[in-house]
Amino acid sequence: MEKLKIIGGKPLTGSVRISGAKNSAVALIPASILADSPVTIEGLPDISDVAILKELLEEIGGSVHMTEQVMTIDPRYMISMPLPNGKVKKLRASYYLMGAMLGRFKRAVIGLPGGCHLGPRPIDQHIKGFEALGAKVTNEQGAIYLRADELRGARIYLDVVSVGATINIMLAAVLAKGRTIIENAAKEPEIIDVATLLTNMGAKIKGAGTDVIRIDGVERLHGCRHTIIPDRIEAGTYMILSAGMGEGVVIDNVIPLHLESLTAKLREMGVHVETGDDQIFVSRAEKMKAVDIKTLVYPGFPTDLQQPMTALLTLASGTSVVTDTIYSARFKHIDELRRMNANIKVEGASAIITGPVTLQGAKVKATDLRAGASLLIAGLMAKGLTEISGVEHIDRGYSHVVEKLQGLGANIWREKMTEAEMNQIKNS
Repeated sequence: MEKLKIIGGKPLTGSVRISGAKNSAVALIPASILADSPVTIEGLPDISDVAILKELLEEIGGSVHMTEQVMTIDPRYMISMPLPNGKVKKLRASYYLMGAMLGRFKRAVIGLPGGCHLGPRPIDQHIKGFEALGAKVTNEQGAIYLRADELRGARIYLDVVSVGATINIMLAAVLAKGRTIIENAAKEPEIIDVATLLTNMGAKIKGAGTDVIRIDGVERLHGCRHTIIPDRIEAGTYMILSAGMGEGVVIDNVIPLHLESLTAKLREMGVHVETGDDQIFVSRAEKMKAVDIKTLVYPGFPTDLQQPMTALLTLASGTSVVTDTIYSARFKHIDELRRMNANIKVEGASAIITGPVTLQGAKVKATDLRAGASLLIAGLMAKGLTEISGVEHIDRGYSHVVEKLQGLGANIWREKMTEAEMNQIKNS
């Protein structure tokens, strides 16, 4: 196990290139199961979630070749092998294997997903969609069993707007007989990315990016070549840390349209933000104003940027209220920020932040991916040395984060944890 060490207070300058979208990658890779010839995905991020999915596809008989950011998957010899435990427990998005394997093999056994612990994130809408398409779904000893004689198109209304359920139903429906209509569908850019891949494979999908998606089932899908979109959450994280410590940072390989809600909030705080075609320039303000934030489904403010923004708001003058309407339990980073002198209290689904304060370096622990990003930002802004454990969470979603931050001038490095430190964390 490793830890990150940061000596904060150093201004950041230069440029950083954003990697491919994690939230697309974890759906695009399982989607390749549906093809009858090789699929190549370009621009994948170098993160642990991608590595785990590669191993899972190999486990079911896929031939997977990866060089730098390009993965080629040959799905021809895959089999519907049960995946009840093991690697599926390590990432939340393993549930996309359900839709893909059900679509291709008409059966699947997938362990209940793992990933970050953000409170209840039920997959009931996924199951509702699979059942509407004709699958029988049971939960047996902690694994989801899906079986169908055939899949038939259906009209499916999602009771809750869900990115995961929208994509999973798309995966299951593209080879089903007849038309599937998903109503109250999620509209995130990652859904359009997955629909683009499936369309390039021969699927017939209309309406991706709107709240009604229509899918006409086809008999087969073929391989193709696809380039992933940039990661809007990684880009947003670098925008936020540049707002805190940046003396002119260029964030490269972005789609500014995907970041409009964050851009608006940073400008409201007084941060200087300029957008280009595929770049965003951010420079910190002399004095930042407090703002209120409420997370919403896209195109609203992303829940994945709530925790990073909470760290930045400790520097803002006044009282900010951050309300998470998506994951109300997503405040495990607050106690860690308090260790660093943050003035924050949690009331229900809201964090109330009073600033500005001078953050102080401390030993803190990342409990999930975006909490880790929040602590990284706090460490860069703090006085003195910050030591972050739980680095494996950060590595799930941020490619080469240390090297990228060092490139901007940050004083950050990795160290191996001692056995005593590992035991202390296990017992804490």
